[in-house]
Amino acid sequence: MTFNGAEAFVATLCACGVDTCFANPGTSEMQLVAAIDRQPGMRAVLGLFEGVVTGAADGYARMTGRPAVTLLHLGPGLANGLANLHNARRAGSPVINMVGDHATYHLHFNAPLTSDAVGVARPMSDWVRVARSPRDLAQAGAEAFVAAMEWPGQVATVIVPADHAWSGPAAPVDPRPAPPVPRAPAAAIAEVAEALRGDAGPVALLLGGRALRADALEVAGRIAAATGAKLICETFAARVERGAGRVAIDKLPYFGEVASEFLAPYRTIVVCGTEPPVAFFAYPDKPGALSPPGAQVLRLAGLREDAHDALTALADALEAPAQPVDLQPRHVPDAGARLTPEAIGAVLADLMPAGSIVSEEGISAGAALFDATKGAAPHDWLMVTGGAIGQGLPVATGAAVACPDRQVIALQADGSGMYTCQALWTMARERLKVVTVVLSNGSYAILNIELGRVGVQNAGPKALSMLSLDNPRLDWCALAAGMGVPAERADSVAAFRAAFARALTAPGPMLIEAMV
Repeated sequence: MTFNGAEAFVATLCACGVDTCFANPGTSEMQLVAAIDRQPGMRAVLGLFEGVVTGAADGYARMTGRPAVTLLHLGPGLANGLANLHNARRAGSPVINMVGDHATYHLHFNAPLTSDAVGVARPMSDWVRVARSPRDLAQAGAEAFVAAMEWPGQVATVIVPADHAWSGPAAPVDPRPAPPVPRAPAAAIAEVAEALRGDAGPVALLLGGRALRADALEVAGRIAAATGAKLICETFAARVERGAGRVAIDKLPYFGEVASEFLAPYRTIVVCGTEPPVAFFAYPDKPGALSPPGAQVLRLAGLREDAHDALTALADALEAPAQPVDLQPRHVPDAGARLTPEAIGAVLADLMPAGSIVSEEGISAGAALFDATKGAAPHDWLMVTGGAIGQGLPVATGAAVACPDRQVIALQADGSGMYTCQALWTMARERLKVVTVVLSNGSYAILNIELGRVGVQNAGPKALSMLSLDNPRLDWCALAAGMGVPAERADSVAAFRAAFARALTAPGPMLIEAMV
């Protein structure tokens, strides 16, 4: 069989196990579109904006541990998707981008869409490659898969010149083995074990990345049983497996001064799967590092090292007991009388089924939602790892594609939801089982808080108008209906409970606009 470059490239990705393409193609990608059409093992999912495409690939990767491929239109199309590639990179998600470009012989004309595609790709990619010929395209695909699978995952981008896609002959290449998972140095494990056996004082174990999966948390709970260590989740984690029956863990607060106070009792902070704690932003006269002055900070394993292996080795060195400490009991908090983020969390804790996947971009409501649902049935909680808003709905979309047998719940702030609201259309088109809860407060509430924290005094009407969404007020029910998603509005706890219960039985997506 004779292949052109695009066909050989897509066939190579399929042979590597890549079976899903999130796409927003243009003219330069038509050969890639045709090649995907000819691959029965490749699912194509259309997104109406590139930020939906890249965010969905992130959500898919967080739930499967393997890459989907995105299809993006030249440098400007890639640029539209960069914010969610930033989040994916921070999450350690494996993602492969295939980005069309002008034919090599057309570049010198400087046509309107000509750009430095490699320059656009580099800031949010761990690996970038330009295909050099039709035959080289398949080699680039095999290399991209290996790069994406670098533990725990990387963003790999292949630039595909149009003439290399439509020309031949070319042939698929055999998959290459994924790289081995790096392990933490034995010396690092020994250093932490020695410190914890000595006079370490009160100890905090700050966990992130793969250390927040249920099996790793169980080992961390055994270490806590042996040492009395406090288990703390990084503020914005890619995926936390939590809920009743799993090891309980508290999240490091977002605001720097609150986080500093939270960490103040600890003389030793052991970091595993993440970085030492720092403030999200700089503030006048406030510290950037959040560890208590004089505390020793020990790195057990970084994001790109096997956190589960490191925790297991530490537990063995400490002769930790077989049973972890502090399993989370089933708990449903009182919802109260007024519809608030806490009340929404209480309803979720009561009603959401075991195995649910929560994509949370609640912004100012995030901490309340996380705390209220800690005693819910076992579930996965996905967060905005890189702080680039507009992630919540796309990540929910990708998670639902990856796990069609599980209930997905998107907890979405109204302002940030507008960045990628087109994801609702993809949910409807694919009939994805996603319940979207929009927390509608008519404001960039977090920025109203931050205005004072950075030292701005007596903000005037012009400044405040830039943080308000109520002129005109967003109508999320109308927006959802326009994209094919049934929706209803809830302004009381009873109305929200009833709407959420109905949404859980729906065969496809539904949206609830919660007036908080």
